[in-house]
Amino acid sequence: MKIRILFPILFLPFFLLAQYNYEPSLEHPFGLPNPKAPKELMDFAPMIGECNCKSETRKADQTWAEPVDMVWRFKYIMNGMAIQDETMKEDETYSGSIRQFIPDSTRWYVHYYSTRAPSTVLPVWEGSKTEEGKIVLYREQKAPNGMDGFYRLSFYDINDKGFKWVGEWVDKTESVVFPTWKIDCSNGKINNGDANEKKLIREASKKFSKAYMAQDFDAMAMLYTENAKLMPLGTPIVEGREAIKSRWISGKDTKILSHSMDASEINIMGNHAYDYGYYKGTSQKGNNPVSEWKGKYVVVWKKEDGGWKMYIDIWNRLVD
Repeated sequence: MKIRILFPILFLPFFLLAQYNYEPSLEHPFGLPNPKAPKELMDFAPMIGECNCKSETRKADQTWAEPVDMVWRFKYIMNGMAIQDETMKEDETYSGSIRQFIPDSTRWYVHYYSTRAPSTVLPVWEGSKTEEGKIVLYREQKAPNGMDGFYRLSFYDINDKGFKWVGEWVDKTESVVFPTWKIDCSNGKINNGDANEKKLIREASKKFSKAYMAQDFDAMAMLYTENAKLMPLGTPIVEGREAIKSRWISGKDTKILSHSMDASEINIMGNHAYDYGYYKGTSQKGNNPVSEWKGKYVVVWKKEDGGWKMYIDIWNRLVD
């Protein structure tokens, strides 16, 4: 009877942890996007991680103050359902935001807080991503002369190296624009959770090539998930690790002299990822001449036991 009572208590932490796979952790310090989150969560995906930035604000005399060094950090929170960011400036002023996309209103809601101006009610900006790739947010605010308008926040020039940001007052028609704050984080990426995962995927691809050339079929098989799918051109789908191993063994009479995979793009989506690109190699069967070949591929990866394994493997050769 005691065992029956203690069993669920002892294993309760494990089940609780299993429910929060997308929270920041030692393995994923910036968290992971939850597949159940709105697709717009990925608007901020390129910013996830940390950037070295330069912050400039406009002074009362309308000139720009000297740039201040700062770190801007973005991470997934609420089990991967929202974004939190924080800025840590060299002048010891700190701020942050909670960013949530609400599908019913088709826009982002951003709640801002700071050490410079603590408030019992957090100011809120609203907005969305534009067709040009900018993320633009607004909050109603009158100009010093009483003119109606907005304070507009814009992220732009967003890429894997960083981004830029500007805060500016605009009138209702957005024809009058007066910037008061700008931050340059371009080429400032210092820590990116996805960058490490992409590196691990590239390393797994190299392990596959090495095992293929060595005809180490056990090592090749272990680079696939237990329920993986192999999709060779012109033949039915090969399902399961053991069947995939047998498929590779069937070609053992051909010696693989070289093999490499060059990923054109790798995208991480929580515990799944995909990459596509081109592969090439050389091989020889018996005393036949060495043949060269190349092709294109798509691989869907799955995170298992802290490593990436192939779940779906598709390829076909290119004709010279």
